Amino acid sequence: MAQPRRSATLDWTAEDEYWRKNYRARPYTGTSDYDFWQPAYHYGYDSAQQYPHKEWQDVEADLRSGWDQYEYRHKDHTTWEQMKDAVRDAWDRIVGNK
Repeated sequence: MAQPRRSATLDWTAEDEYWRKNYRARPYTGTSDYDFWQPAYHYGYDSAQQYPHKEWQDVEADLRSGWDQYEYRHKDHTTWEQMKDAVRDAWDRIVGNK
């Protein structure tokens, strides 16, 4: 099995700062502020480390079902469909796809 291609830091504080500075450039963010997207980035970051040798398509169903239980998600019940692109962005950054 291939080793994960890691390009981003494994320090959430540094990743959080990266996304805080760069989230506006993503096509899905619209007018929402960073606080709306931050839980999704954190989830993608955590998930990429939890499944380091898996491909996105192999874990997306698990991540979808895990979103509702994720401790960092919004209290106003954001949906997976709203947040999956941001989760995927953070995942890709950690595994080295971006």
